[in-house]
Amino acid sequence: MTAIRAGQLTRRIRIQQRSVVQDSFGEALAQWADLITVWAEIQPLSGRELEVAQRISSEVTHQIVVRYQPMFADTRAVAAYRAVYKGRIFDIHASLNEDERNICITLLASEGLNEG
Repeated sequence: MTAIRAGQLTRRIRIQQRSVVQDSFGEALAQWADLITVWAEIQPLSGRELEVAQRISSEVTHQIVVRYQPMFADTRAVAAYRAVYKGRIFDIHASLNEDERNICITLLASEGLNEG
């Protein structure tokens, strides 16, 4: 993708990062905090069904395209993020900066196996 056309990014998504907090008993709890809200294009790529914990689960992989943000430059940090769109949770696995042009970022994500 060389340029982002007007009207291409039609989904408003939240990018979240996991943080660990302690409850009143001192137990560590995982929470998700919003980092940024951006416009995106979400395209499904593939789907599969598999057995997890003796039940059938489905997983769908997606390509999420967003405008370039410096926070997406560190691929290892981005792999710890998730995207949320209308209650749907997408676990982000990688970010791709096409041709290193800093125009758009493609996030490779999956949906369905867990809740982040």
